Amino acid sequence: MAELHGPPDPETSIAAALDTAAGALLTVWEAARERTTSRVSGAQLRAIMVVDQHDGINLRRLASRLDMLLSSASRLCDRLVAAGMLEREPGRLDRREISLHLTQEARRLLVELREDRREQLARILAGMTPQGREALLLGMREFDETARRQEARSAPVEPVPVRPDVIDGSQIPTRLDWPAGEPPVARTA
Repeated sequence: MAELHGPPDPETSIAAALDTAAGALLTVWEAARERTTSRVSGAQLRAIMVVDQHDGINLRRLASRLDMLLSSASRLCDRLVAAGMLEREPGRLDRREISLHLTQEARRLLVELREDRREQLARILAGMTPQGREALLLGMREFDETARRQEARSAPVEPVPVRPDVIDGSQIPTRLDWPAGEPPVARTA
């Protein structure tokens, strides 16, 4: 048996209590997912939810957000396209980059999922006191805001695609613009 060295810190105690208390919330979430999304796997649903939050996301960012290899995310998207849940579109700035968008079928699936979750949550919330509901909502909002801030700080920064022949809006001479195909030589004093 592990030996304890003093009382646990308050954050650890609260985290453990929240982990236990969140069990009912997670059960509602999972039950709604199972009832509503029998057409897609858990990983596919997560991808749909990420694309819903970040319409036009590229495959690399999706893979990063799902904590997947790029090749795995690509196969996942292939299956979602085949299932009629996802559309791929060439990027606006870089035609090699693919933007991902939800289809109407995927949007309907998310609406069904959210309606089911909300019905189940409303049933449980009806049994709570008004003060308990307000405290829960206040705490969950603060939790959500904090989690989003932390996620934003830890998210990798995506490089902005730039055309190699344009810097700061100025056209850079290309090889064809150089006399006799040779680059200009920088002269120093």
